[in-house]
Amino acid sequence: MTNIILETKDLTKTYGKSKAVDAVNITAYEGEVFGFLGPNGAGKTTTLGMALGLVHPTTGEVSVLGERVTPNHTHALKQVGALLGAPAFVPYLSAWDNIELVSRLTPGVDKKRINEVIDLVGLTDSAKRKVGKFSTGMKQRVGLAMALVHRPRFVILDEPTNGLDPAGMREIRQLLRTLAENGTSVLLSSHLLNEVQQVCDRIAVLNRGRVVAQGRVEDLLNGQKPSVRLTVPDTGTAVRAFESLSGVENIQASGNTLIVTGVTSQTVMNHLLEHHIIPTEITAQKSDLESLFMDLTTTN
Repeated sequence: MTNIILETKDLTKTYGKSKAVDAVNITAYEGEVFGFLGPNGAGKTTTLGMALGLVHPTTGEVSVLGERVTPNHTHALKQVGALLGAPAFVPYLSAWDNIELVSRLTPGVDKKRINEVIDLVGLTDSAKRKVGKFSTGMKQRVGLAMALVHRPRFVILDEPTNGLDPAGMREIRQLLRTLAENGTSVLLSSHLLNEVQQVCDRIAVLNRGRVVAQGRVEDLLNGQKPSVRLTVPDTGTAVRAFESLSGVENIQASGNTLIVTGVTSQTVMNHLLEHHIIPTEITAQKSDLESLFMDLTTTN
């Protein structure tokens, strides 16, 4: 049986009359990359703050590595690494020295491990440069190295590819998969939905403080409603024809292009032919995390 690495039970945080987090139940398992998604203000940061013992829950509880976590009980967090927001550094010290400074918090971390983690995040050629002169992307690499230097069992990362170019994003994506395959569980919070779709095993989506979806990425995408993109000579005539087609949930028009949601491409084609409309192009839309995310966060 796969061990649970993070679990929340009816986790709630109230500020005055406002519920930032409302009875959230999520479960992340050992050895997986777990995506944590939601629009700005959905409650992600507050939830992560409670998981890291930085914020007191109003009600409910959160457990990490099988131990309940509160600001007064953080023993389990010794085995957790985190990169939340912009990492903090001593700007006049080198990347190597900044990482070494953090490593002193954990007994048994030697120079060999520091060099390993520097190589792991792609900083080998810049390790002796002062961090104050680094780009945003390079600083993110240093922050990631700091989160990994003590060999954590679980890593919580908030926008780890911030400031990186496409090649750097690919490197971090590969690193996250390598970590999971080698037994380090990862919670990834990101707005880059294409990146999440490529790297995550399972996800949870928050909206207005509540979980609106949770599960394997492929299962959630397979459950999406079909969508068809087509080009027609006369948009108005086609839209009127679709108004009589059962199952159509939404029609988006832009120029001569229509996107019809709720029915398959074969159904669309048959209906158009019945109305003597011949499209110049028709394509079944591939399910992706972005469209799922928009559906979940604009209708809940």
